[in-house]
Amino acid sequence: MAQTAGARGRPGQCGRCGRRWRCGRRALVACVAWTVVWVLAAALLLRAHPGVLSERCTDEKSRRILAALCRDYQGGALAGDLCEDLCVAGRLRYRRCLYYERGKKVLQADWRGRPVILKSKEEAFSSFRPPGLMEDEAEDGGQGFPEAELLLLVAGEVKSALGLELAAGSLGPLWPGRRGARWRGQLASLWSLAQQEEFVLLSMLHGLSPHAPPLLGSCGHFYAVEYLAAGSPHHRALFPLDGASRGQAQAIGDMALSFLDLVRHFDNDFSHRLHLCDVKPENFAIRRDFTVVAIDVDMAFFEPKMREILEQNCTGDEDCNFFDCFSKCDLRVNKCGAQRVNSNLQVVCDKIFRHWFSSTLQSSAISFQLQRQLREAVQECADPGGPQRAAPTMFWRLQRLLQAALRELREAEK
Repeated sequence: MAQTAGARGRPGQCGRCGRRWRCGRRALVACVAWTVVWVLAAALLLRAHPGVLSERCTDEKSRRILAALCRDYQGGALAGDLCEDLCVAGRLRYRRCLYYERGKKVLQADWRGRPVILKSKEEAFSSFRPPGLMEDEAEDGGQGFPEAELLLLVAGEVKSALGLELAAGSLGPLWPGRRGARWRGQLASLWSLAQQEEFVLLSMLHGLSPHAPPLLGSCGHFYAVEYLAAGSPHHRALFPLDGASRGQAQAIGDMALSFLDLVRHFDNDFSHRLHLCDVKPENFAIRRDFTVVAIDVDMAFFEPKMREILEQNCTGDEDCNFFDCFSKCDLRVNKCGAQRVNSNLQVVCDKIFRHWFSSTLQSSAISFQLQRQLREAVQECADPGGPQRAAPTMFWRLQRLLQAALRELREAEK
């Protein structure tokens, strides 16, 4: 009987173990499923809001960063036309931290009574390693470094950043100037700036574009541009209109026309088209005359670089989307086309104009018919599946409608 009871007990134990194993397996499957859901949710959150994991922006850390910059300057490791004002004369004063994002540091300062922005792709100057040729010349302060080799190095960095072949005379603010006591620091600073795509692009646009902020100077790896208040989706008009001398409807019309001029300018006025791949209010600002300025051009690329970025392996069209710049997947060779299939105008219509013109403008001075035509044109323009060959026609159609709306507003004021 004992043996029988034991025999009966063992299968019962095995059954219970089997049930436990099945329960454990179900729990494991549920755990894995929840993990996958959370990973996908986190990935979607990061794609929509890449700054959520950005380092906290604090005044204390920002001051430490600039203090380290000045120590390097006083030690001769770096140079720049703003270093004396920042580190000695006190004419360039830190004001506040604007944001840190994926290593990039953006600070606001006051320079001789005017607000400016200080930017760098990295926190520390030591993050930018000079090429071996420059390190070899370090013992004599870099004085023996041949200018022709320096030119080749800088031109190589420009080609890497922008995809452009440039002559020495077009290097502009990238060129370090005369050799002097701080030549080694000048070379190292030059190299740190040449590795920052936004600085290189702004150097190329310097003095050539009303829609790009002018470079004001640099110190080491930090460079300064004019301060303009960035847009935000939280503003009713996307951009701050405090102190504007005209009503909101007229201000929106002026800004929209300036956006069109920016699109025309970037599409046609350089040797290669300049593609904007991250269009959102935060990356633009307006001047007092309502001129739109692209204040963050980390994701702006001339045509040769754009083709290089887009031409990647793919299994579907979704693999060929680089932020706001889209291509098509050729399934015969599993390769994205090098030609962008949407346009700057389409993205501006989608990301900016839709906000302004998807509903009725808050002004009875503009006729209902004109408002409807403008709304329909913006919806058609914003469609990424629309025929981009018709972009020039759409540009002139939008410009004509906006000019007509502004005329009606001005007539109503008389």
